[in-house]
Amino acid sequence: MKKFFSLLFTLALIASGVGFYFYYQLEQFANKPVQVQQDQLLSVQRGTTGQKLAQLLEQEKLLADASLLPYLLKLNPQLNKIKAGTYALNEVKTVKDLLHVLNIGKEAQLSIQFIEGDTFKIWRKTLEKAPHLVQTLTNKSNDEIFDLLDIPDSTKAIYEWRNLDGWLYPDTYHYTPNSTDLALLKRAADRMKKALEQAWQQRDKDLPLNNSYEMLILASIVEKETAIAAERGKVASVFINRLNKKMRLQTDPTVIYGMGENYEGNIRKKDLETPTAYNTYLIDGLPPTPIAMPSESALMAVAKPEKTDFLYFVADGTGGHKFSRTLSEHNRAVQEYLRWYRSQKNGK
Repeated sequence: MKKFFSLLFTLALIASGVGFYFYYQLEQFANKPVQVQQDQLLSVQRGTTGQKLAQLLEQEKLLADASLLPYLLKLNPQLNKIKAGTYALNEVKTVKDLLHVLNIGKEAQLSIQFIEGDTFKIWRKTLEKAPHLVQTLTNKSNDEIFDLLDIPDSTKAIYEWRNLDGWLYPDTYHYTPNSTDLALLKRAADRMKKALEQAWQQRDKDLPLNNSYEMLILASIVEKETAIAAERGKVASVFINRLNKKMRLQTDPTVIYGMGENYEGNIRKKDLETPTAYNTYLIDGLPPTPIAMPSESALMAVAKPEKTDFLYFVADGTGGHKFSRTLSEHNRAVQEYLRWYRSQKNGK
């Protein structure tokens, strides 16, 4: 009997030692460094088991050997509440860190920036380059996208121009991996609709604008004319004053927009004399559509322009503009700018 109990005791010691050693190995594995590359993401599918996760970590080269992972998860069920998703690994140092991220379930946040003053053509290229964004619009025409974004029908009734320029709110948008390009554009369209409606409701009631779409068109012109927020109220006042006096807007950005691919960096006299639907040197009133994505600042500048009697403005050479009340004042300001420009060109 003594030999039997001695054997049992010995076996128990061995089992205890093996168990302790195995537990020690699991603890070592939990604190094992993970080989994370810069900005690396990890996508975990729904229903991923410990075994499949181990294979995934080896496949993604996060661990050379993840065979202990299933045992670690069985021994620590609090670490085995893994949620499906795509995760950023920037803060992950160890296996335990990684499991903590997968258990919390907070997916990676990516971002895309849409710049005010740009056109949808530029935005579309930005969308196509966005990482981990599902591209559903690749084969869609602008006309089809126009309908998918539910642009107000009143636009179509007023003008037979289906143009996305102007209808999307410029900002930085955050998204999770595997979001769609359409979902991002819908967010931008919804924000612009809301911003435009608010600006229209808050507008001065004596504006020479028939509807909110005309406000959107004029805001896009103001956006292209100046990047200085403090100037936008004055720039808007010039256009409002000209509309009230039935003067043509004569704004270069609309001419450039109408030239399309023919624009090569400068406007010549013949460009000002070439008819297009957007050449405001030749057409009365506003062009048929916006020419860019306006900021909320530009919208509000049109909604509540400064009260001035300015009818002209020209660049002043410092990034801003000089405003004039009469053509003779304006012509002098133009000559001042040309002298400054020549001096800069000649390096004086």
